[in-house]
Amino acid sequence: MDESAIAPAAPTRVLDLDRQQWAAGLNLAVKAALILSFVVAIGFEPSTVEGKAMGFRAPLFLAPAILVPVLARWRGWDPYPHIGDALASAPFLIDTLGNLFGFYDDYPVTDDVLHALNWILLVGAYHAFRFRNVPDRRDAILLGYGFGALAIVWWEAMEWAVSEDGFGGAGGLSLTYEDTIGDLILSSTGGLLGSILGVWLLGPPIAAAAGRRQSVSS
Repeated sequence: MDESAIAPAAPTRVLDLDRQQWAAGLNLAVKAALILSFVVAIGFEPSTVEGKAMGFRAPLFLAPAILVPVLARWRGWDPYPHIGDALASAPFLIDTLGNLFGFYDDYPVTDDVLHALNWILLVGAYHAFRFRNVPDRRDAILLGYGFGALAIVWWEAMEWAVSEDGFGGAGGLSLTYEDTIGDLILSSTGGLLGSILGVWLLGPPIAAAAGRRQSVSS
């Protein structure tokens, strides 16, 4: 076999994953499900979403699904960032489905579980975008952890502001001090786990990263 015909390995795993057909299908499925969820929540207004400010959430939750394709086209990203795009929208889809099916009301533990799970996905998205341009594992776990920690602080601040003002019909958030502290701990812990998994699954292989550092130092 002609070695020149073999495509060189991508510097990070996420670039290889973004080229896979299943990644494009997964990304499309996540976005379609997210849009459909808001069509049902806002168009049919089931009792499970009453007081959950779905109209206010819609533009915020749909923003990543719209902004990523716009940025990808503007910047000419190749391959398209299917993994990062899907991971960025997945937490908003899961949260919306949790409200739509009444899991938050019927199963109080849902909030705790999804705060941890969604931050695993969110920080995974951070690494999916970062490792497209920065094939360096050094400090990557701490950077992802810090991103997740900042994200939950501002998320909780937004929830508090919305619940205080009742903006968008947010009368059913039922926020307490204990709930906020618990969310901060669970989400930051999920963010740490997501950062570890993101570096391991999406970053450069350890051997490749070690070789790159050695070549730079020499």
